[in-house]
Amino acid sequence: MSKIFSRIAGYLSSRTFFGMDKSGNRYFARKEEIDGIMKEKRWVVFKSEQDPTSIPVEWICWLNGQRKIAPTPEEMVELEARRERIKLNVARLKEEEEKKLKEGSICKSMSAGKVGGPDLLSFVRQFPSSADGDEVEETSDKADSMRQTKERTKEEEEEKPVPESTEPTGSGASFKPGTWQPPT
Repeated sequence: MSKIFSRIAGYLSSRTFFGMDKSGNRYFARKEEIDGIMKEKRWVVFKSEQDPTSIPVEWICWLNGQRKIAPTPEEMVELEARRERIKLNVARLKEEEEKKLKEGSICKSMSAGKVGGPDLLSFVRQFPSSADGDEVEETSDKADSMRQTKERTKEEEEEKPVPESTEPTGSGASFKPGTWQPPT
């Protein structure tokens, strides 16, 4: 019984008040020796109900030991003002987004007279062909004829013997690891 009483008395006498939040919750800490190591215990005394959701994030971080210094009242006021500004900005952004959506639906209903899919020809024209550099393909007939001539030139190149070189060519089939030496 005396151990319990001494613990309660020690608990109440050695605690240090660190602050109070806007809800009226009070925060305390005390240092005690556990296994020869001095440790700090931190806790909250709730004003009314024990509602953990009423504790601000800064005080939660202090209670968990993520903060070494307890939040100051000035810091709490600044952070509360910042949270209010963020809430206002979010509300403004939502209003602007709703406004844009309404305007977009009006514009879509005005341009709904045009029926059809995407214009693929104009889409293809914006990309240069890989072999011709900066040239743009004009029609599919021209593209087919160019593709056929490319196939013919590839067949002709395959028939010619390829001279051996000391430089790597990057053709995966004929590459042998360790055979190439840099030129001296």
